Amino acid sequence: MKLSMAAMDTSSKRILIIEDEDHIREVVQICLQELGGWQVFEAASGREGLARVLEQLPDAIVLDLMMPGMDGFEFLKQLNCQPTTPTIPVVVLTAKLNVQQSQLAQLGVVKTIAKPFNPLALPHQIADALGWEVFTQSPFPEIESI
Repeated sequence: MKLSMAAMDTSSKRILIIEDEDHIREVVQICLQELGGWQVFEAASGREGLARVLEQLPDAIVLDLMMPGMDGFEFLKQLNCQPTTPTIPVVVLTAKLNVQQSQLAQLGVVKTIAKPFNPLALPHQIADALGWEVFTQSPFPEIESI
């Protein structure tokens, strides 16, 4: 099977998941790694996520907004204050549906995905928001249209 150069380059994309709920973090990690073909690393809190961002400098971040301690909004403010990180695109996964999209966009959020989400469609939603290719083919191509 031949892959385009864009698809081959996809595997080098690095994405950080910041989510306090273990089971959600694990589902997102598996989907992005196995279906998206991306390198994935994780953080269980906003503080841990900020440290990981500064260490790893990911290509993108998937962020939960509602977390104990440093919530997603505070994380975004801190991220934008760092000299090396304000241009990292952020995709928000949240159950908080009354969020001001304009406020999130000002903080670097390129897309908001509501929880509960479709795990099989998630890599495609993120890829579309970031202008990335999905490395692997979905075992359920009909899901891509959802």
